[in-house]
Amino acid sequence: MKTSWRSASLVACAAAVLALTTACGQESSPSVGSQNVGATAAAGDYGSVGAGGSASASPGNGYGADGQAQAASAGKLAVTQNAELGKVVTDGAGKTLYRFDEDTAEPPKSSCDGDCAKTWPPVPADDATAGAGIDKALLGEVTRSDGSKQLTVGGWPAYRYAKDAKAGETTGQGVGGKWYALAPDGKKASLASLPGLSVRTDPKLGKIVVDKNGMTVYRFIKDVAWPDPISHCTGACLEKWPAVAPVKADDTKGIEKKGLMGFTRPDGVKQMTVDCWPAYTFSGDQAPGDTNGQGVGGTWYAMSPDGKPVGAPKK
Repeated sequence: MKTSWRSASLVACAAAVLALTTACGQESSPSVGSQNVGATAAAGDYGSVGAGGSASASPGNGYGADGQAQAASAGKLAVTQNAELGKVVTDGAGKTLYRFDEDTAEPPKSSCDGDCAKTWPPVPADDATAGAGIDKALLGEVTRSDGSKQLTVGGWPAYRYAKDAKAGETTGQGVGGKWYALAPDGKKASLASLPGLSVRTDPKLGKIVVDKNGMTVYRFIKDVAWPDPISHCTGACLEKWPAVAPVKADDTKGIEKKGLMGFTRPDGVKQMTVDCWPAYTFSGDQAPGDTNGQGVGGTWYAMSPDGKPVGAPKK
């Protein structure tokens, strides 16, 4: 019985993947205690709330009618699953807790006083308790310059952000390049902690692949996967649709392992594949969760965990 060229190619690709050597005829992916405080944050490091850096009075923002910070209790801490940041620590009212890069954890020390503390009210340690997902052994306190006790998580002083008006908001994430939501272990709940490739559930598209920064990964339907991956996005196209750099297979989560390897393009750029299909991001996506590249030109589609183009017309 004769075997078609394409069938033979498919078999060759599958065999290569199962052997975990080279994918689609290409090379495998390369390795890609408490103390007194008193320091004041430098101007511009924390983001103002109102004119002159003063907080405006509004219900639920942690400030009274006179604009003075109130020591709102922490209550029972919890872990909230944020679609963009992963696990984030919240207080008893559901408000996101943050940490400041200019602080230290060993020993605990706060560098946010004055106007900084108006924008980023310190979380009192007095009544903080550990809820589900919080290791109480990681909770502590630091004595501030005014003698008050501030909650620490993993040694890091904890703050709220005055611009977070509602429970679950994370508008303080990345402010000044120094403020980040707190993860349950005290580390930054940042996208940098994501695997090289993982899966996000989009409300419209379902399960799609995202890169280490949480940006949507796309497939170009004019590309070729077998017998070798070939990208037809070059030059100006590649500037608009940057190639996803290869990552190790063990630096992925939720992605099918078949054809999950890298290859070197003719232009020398190394690119990741899923099911042997070249993977890209889109320059038009400005923030994690954006899917502005979906359906562009009728040729670009978000990539599913098995490498298929999500929402592409059936042939």
